[in-house]
Amino acid sequence: MSALEGVKVLDAATLFAGPMAATMLADFGANVIKIEHPKKGDPVRLHGHSKNGCGLWWTTLARNKRTLALDLGKEEGASVLKDLIKDTDVFIENFRPGTLERWGIGPDVLLEINPRLIIARVTGFGQFGPYSHRAGFGTLAESMSGFAAMTGEVNGPPTLPPFGLADGIAALATSQAILIALNAQQNRQSEGFGKGQIIDLAIIEPILAMLGPQPTVFDQLGIIQKRSGNRSVNNAPRNTYLTKDSKWVAISTSAQSIAERVMRLVGHPEVIAETWFDAGSTRAEHADLLDSYVAPWIQERTASEVIRIFEEAEAAVALIYDISDIMTDPQFQALETITTVDDPELGPIKMQNILYRMSQTPGKISWTGRKIGEDTESILKSELNYTDKKFQHLLSLNVIAQSDKEMK
Repeated sequence: MSALEGVKVLDAATLFAGPMAATMLADFGANVIKIEHPKKGDPVRLHGHSKNGCGLWWTTLARNKRTLALDLGKEEGASVLKDLIKDTDVFIENFRPGTLERWGIGPDVLLEINPRLIIARVTGFGQFGPYSHRAGFGTLAESMSGFAAMTGEVNGPPTLPPFGLADGIAALATSQAILIALNAQQNRQSEGFGKGQIIDLAIIEPILAMLGPQPTVFDQLGIIQKRSGNRSVNNAPRNTYLTKDSKWVAISTSAQSIAERVMRLVGHPEVIAETWFDAGSTRAEHADLLDSYVAPWIQERTASEVIRIFEEAEAAVALIYDISDIMTDPQFQALETITTVDDPELGPIKMQNILYRMSQTPGKISWTGRKIGEDTESILKSELNYTDKKFQHLLSLNVIAQSDKEMK
């Protein structure tokens, strides 16, 4: 039995944070129904690379989900949602605050229908406050959280990540919040026992939490962390270094013992006796000096030599990988980080496996992202017991849609 078997989730969110949280639940057995607009679908279908008309982001992100094409903005579509909600455990949405309320399917209405419902509302800025009405994407969270301000070269501009960092962090936080709410619902000692609740998750907040104790540091010391390239303000040496064969490696000296091993390794044990070497933060103040010892030593050796010598000394080092390296690396292969899944359109395809290896309740990838509305008929007729006449009526109103071969 899967860990989340029997948990029904409606994923009405778009793009990344909310849908990714739903994917994590689906990977461990939750019954996830992906709700999309009948005409537009989820924009992630057209995001990034595609092959033979199949969006590769969608293929991965929508795995293990059934697809229902439903226009929630129409009265008849809202009525269908209300029917679905009756036996749903979790509802995930990322509409701007006030949208669901305007459609007559706000949290108050849904909780009246199903008092045990857990509603996860994932938006850029949360459900209240002066910015709550704004369009909110991960890029804005990466900007406003302080991430961009502290990322980049010392004299360079603030730097954004080339991927959905804030969305990914928010997805992990959302899935965690949902599991906490589900547990509270089952815990007799909890005030939430037997009850549903609303989760208000602002994408700007989880990424801020990942950036360390910056609010406390600023409050107590007035310090604003500046850009430092690949270096850290917490320890040194810590950087990327070019090898003799033009490859890049990264080293970390977060632990004092590792820092000492590295300096012995590169032939400068004398620096260990310096009083400032005893703490990572003061070592970071001497990063130029430490890099002047480490960089030349690494540049005189090939990457394989550097890795071997560092491993023998039990010092922390890693090659800088791109995805082609990950696909062939023996550690990733041992972990089965990349798996192969059959796709009806593309055949066997590789994608990242489930995040956690659980000994008693392992997850499973059963299928890849489906066509828009592929499961509309089976969900409405078999699960909601809609007659064919009612189904056809909803089709005629464009409230629902069935599978469209061009919208994989």
